[in-house]
Amino acid sequence: MTLEATGIRLLPLWMLVAYLVTFVATRLVTRAIRLGRGPFRDTSVGGVHVHHQVYGIFLLLVAGAAEFTWRPGPPADVVLAVLFGIGAALTLDEFALWLRLDDVYWSPEGRRSVDAVLVAGVLGTALVLGADPIGDAPGSPSWTVAITVTAGLVVAVLAILKGRIVLGLIGVLVPVVALVGAVRLARPGSYWARRFYRPGSRRSRRALRRFPPGHRTRWDRLVDLFAVVPARPAPDERTGTDPGQHG
Repeated sequence: MTLEATGIRLLPLWMLVAYLVTFVATRLVTRAIRLGRGPFRDTSVGGVHVHHQVYGIFLLLVAGAAEFTWRPGPPADVVLAVLFGIGAALTLDEFALWLRLDDVYWSPEGRRSVDAVLVAGVLGTALVLGADPIGDAPGSPSWTVAITVTAGLVVAVLAILKGRIVLGLIGVLVPVVALVGAVRLARPGSYWARRFYRPGSRRSRRALRRFPPGHRTRWDRLVDLFAVVPARPAPDERTGTDPGQHG
């Protein structure tokens, strides 16, 4: 039995594997740079520090342009899928930097990069497994497809407004996941809670009991695996040089 027979999509699988391997390797390298270990150092061109998102953006542009222009078959399509996955990992690993236009890689704000990488990884897994929010059965009228897609997007937006961002984003591809987030209690501080939960109301008190200040979820602990800031060594006393920021 082939992988296609099981419903697994091969090109998204290649893309996802390249994406995950690149992300893990990138975090290991940037951690080594931060600690001043190994042969790795920050890359500079003409005195300008070049972040690895730059390489990722170029890879995305090249792979995307090649795919849209030539529509190659195997094995070139596999190469492009791998290049796209590598580029996506390098780019999203510095999501917080291009979101804030500041080098916040090892700061608390930098955790948003890991959030973005993991969410994209979950979405990629859903694509590999055959998730298709706009797919329709043969013969289905277009209005049925339109209603289904619209309903899925509505529940995804509701989940995001309630602070269930991960469930909402995954729900773009798998609507039933977003439905779980849409019907559950909103997180304190989310748009939904600020708009519809009056201070001191029963729902507001329930939300605070469910998500007290400092509350940490399993997702937070997963992010910690990649985002905990390693202690940075002091500059070299002989040269006064810094071992590096992150690569």
